[in-house]
Amino acid sequence: MSGDNGSGLTRREILLGTTAALGLGAAASVRAGTPGSAGDIPLARGDTILFQGDSITDVGRDREREGEANQAAALGHGYPLLLAYELLRDYPDKALAIYNRGVSGNTVPDLAARWQPDCVDLRPSVLSILIGVNDIWHKLDGDFDGTVDSYRRDFTALLASTREALPDVHIVVCEPFALRTGAVDDRWFPEFDERRRVARDVADAAGAHWVALQSLFDDAVTGTVAPGYWAADGVHPTMAGHSLMARAWRQAVGI
Repeated sequence: MSGDNGSGLTRREILLGTTAALGLGAAASVRAGTPGSAGDIPLARGDTILFQGDSITDVGRDREREGEANQAAALGHGYPLLLAYELLRDYPDKALAIYNRGVSGNTVPDLAARWQPDCVDLRPSVLSILIGVNDIWHKLDGDFDGTVDSYRRDFTALLASTREALPDVHIVVCEPFALRTGAVDDRWFPEFDERRRVARDVADAAGAHWVALQSLFDDAVTGTVAPGYWAADGVHPTMAGHSLMARAWRQAVGI
């Protein structure tokens, strides 16, 4: 999907340049991840794109309008909205339907409990999942007893059931991330890093595209830019953080 338009620039180069011009870019040194084994995701006319996860994806979306595709209020105020703006702009001929069904506070078992109505029934062509922060955060708070092993088992089962119900779906797994600031302290580690590795293993086993977010944010933190600039509490991205995520997502999936 690269192609030369006669100007000497590929389509992707033009897209990335446009993104930077709109203020959605970041330092050139930021690593955004690599596409999954299936290569860039092809888009067909009428495709549905669904974003799933917890509060990082939810970001205040209007539940009463969640059944309406391509509605700003229903998409929340984070990276799904930014991506919807860009994808609808860049693919006007595709008649895409974009939804956000992230739910604040969710763990992997919570996703599984609502998966039929909030995923399978929507028949997405592209399914993006960011989940895992609450699986450790709630455990540290004493509200959840999940382990690294149960995270692997439950996440694997979720993607397997998704493949069974939606054999043609393109799955995108976004890496859980945390910055050492705010609510994120030494109690999170090394277990959180183990859970990140599990998420990658599960994504690879499912043939999913992988969006590397931890290295993205790690690289964005510099001597003059503190972690809180990207995620004030170490978990929930700021406007700048959501913008980084949106750019990384596009680069990783190739659309």
